[in-house]
Amino acid sequence: MKIVGVGCGPGMLTEEAIAAVREATLVYGSARAIALVRDVIPPGCEVREIADYRGLRSLPAHAVVLSTGDPMLAGLGYLPGEVVPGISSLQVAFARLKIPLTRAAVVSAHGKDHAPAVAAAREEVLRGRVVFLIADPAFDVGELAAALPPEARLAVCENLGYPEERIAVGTAAMPPAPRNDLFVVVAGAFQDQA
Repeated sequence: MKIVGVGCGPGMLTEEAIAAVREATLVYGSARAIALVRDVIPPGCEVREIADYRGLRSLPAHAVVLSTGDPMLAGLGYLPGEVVPGISSLQVAFARLKIPLTRAAVVSAHGKDHAPAVAAAREEVLRGRVVFLIADPAFDVGELAAALPPEARLAVCENLGYPEERIAVGTAAMPPAPRNDLFVVVAGAFQDQA
């Protein structure tokens, strides 16, 4: 099995990902992941939208499983098989904000109790790291802001890589608010480059 990162938005497929999808005879992915590779899926390839993520471990060896962004950043990289990396929302957000990746601390608040993620983000910011927080639609940016020093910078990065991409920057004292469900948060000491 191959787990292929398809990038976080359109036009972010790597050459390795394109080659893996072009050679596929069986592809599984979310509707969003399939849409990102639609143009490189070969004729005759069987394409299935993932209905049961628990069943992915039992797919046949020739299956290609699409993972939005990079499979190793809260993606499907835990599955058995070869991982083909993709361009992640972390890479895109830090590039847009001109923050070196060496300053990053990744915190996931996706599909989990958000309180531990907020506590972890606070700890990392206080250590001088720039937190990349993977949020879910229910994540409360105000809760994170309240846990940080008021001068800490916050960026809400939405729809990264898509034409409607939006990056709103503020501080913990005046945090930006997300406008849709597909967002990440960057928090810490960084300059406003967006």
